[in-house]
Amino acid sequence: MGAKTWMLACVDGNAREILKSNPQMDRQASFALARKLFPSEKLVMLEDGDLSLTCPPDNELLVGCFPGLNIIAAKEFGIDYPSKLDTRFLDVSLDKTVYLHAMHSVVDWFAYAIWVNGTLERSVSLSPDSGVLENIGPRLAFEEPYWSGRHPACDPEDDYPFPFHPLELGEAALCELFGYQLEGMINPNLLEPESIPLARFRRSRSWWKFW
Repeated sequence: MGAKTWMLACVDGNAREILKSNPQMDRQASFALARKLFPSEKLVMLEDGDLSLTCPPDNELLVGCFPGLNIIAAKEFGIDYPSKLDTRFLDVSLDKTVYLHAMHSVVDWFAYAIWVNGTLERSVSLSPDSGVLENIGPRLAFEEPYWSGRHPACDPEDDYPFPFHPLELGEAALCELFGYQLEGMINPNLLEPESIPLARFRRSRSWWKFW
């Protein structure tokens, strides 16, 4: 599996339904949100990215503002402990639902978290090498088949620390929360993430020199 994500979604409503409606990105609002969240950085607009590539390199970020939904992809969201997310990313959405989704295929790591009106409701982070790093709050319904062993990662005779593959749970979270997937069998009922544009920026620290 080669899927990677590190993104945050702030939604007033149902993110899956909003994305399914083929919403139009507000470019001006996207730039304004990027400047608000990263005020100390110099941002240069680049060619657009899209929802299939929410794993920008460290010197880039992606932002998309849509009616009822903001999506941000940046290195700050690829964290082992989602509950420790910098509060500045929550402060701008205290009256909304915030989702963090992050996974990295190289280490088979997956994490996701949900805040409702600023309160953490659910957080999971795990990888085969590190084990369960975080497991806060009740499981969502889509998780249950994985934790109960109905989607085993490998042959039952093999030694594996979880009853499922973390990246498969990560794909299930994308389907459930946002209505698309990055890998797996093609499902015509799901959104094609390439159809959702995101504004892309090069980011660098602003600096001043005084003589």
